[in-house]
Amino acid sequence: MSEDATEKQLLHLVIGGELTSLEGKTFRDLDALDIVGVYPNYETAVAAWKSKAQQTVDNAHMRYFVVHLHRLLDPQGDK
Repeated sequence: MSEDATEKQLLHLVIGGELTSLEGKTFRDLDALDIVGVYPNYETAVAAWKSKAQQTVDNAHMRYFVVHLHRLLDPQGDK
């Protein structure tokens, strides 16, 4: 893999699950957490997030999130 490809890779994680309340971000059951996947950039992560969110639109407590893994891996690096 070239250095240029590595520099442009900004990993994002898409996860979701049922929340304990509509106002919070606490998952009801961590064993039932839906780990959708890890994506190489924000755009593909948002597409996956949108797809999963639309599939669960009938459950108000179900939420999906995009986590910026690249910020956790390198908190002082570029955004």
